[in-house]
Amino acid sequence: MTKIFKVTAILEGFSYLILLSNMLFIKPNNMVLYKTLLFPIGMTHGILFIAYLYLAFMIKEKQNWSIKDLAIVLLGSLIPFGAFFIEKKYMKNA
Repeated sequence: MTKIFKVTAILEGFSYLILLSNMLFIKPNNMVLYKTLLFPIGMTHGILFIAYLYLAFMIKEKQNWSIKDLAIVLLGSLIPFGAFFIEKKYMKNA
């Protein structure tokens, strides 16, 4: 389960950065390409985000996370590059 969480955290982090890149760099220059890419990128990120949250709650007991640690892990999914930090710091013992 922890290995799946590690992979999901990395994929979720990349999907978040791709979604932000689409919004920041492509939208001002090419609105048609932006609208074409928005649904597949957004849907992929949404699924990975939900999987990240679900897996975080599932492995909370296994990793002996306190409520504070769980809150940090959950907040890490909202910050760009946060998922990479969480994967590195909280999953190093897994």
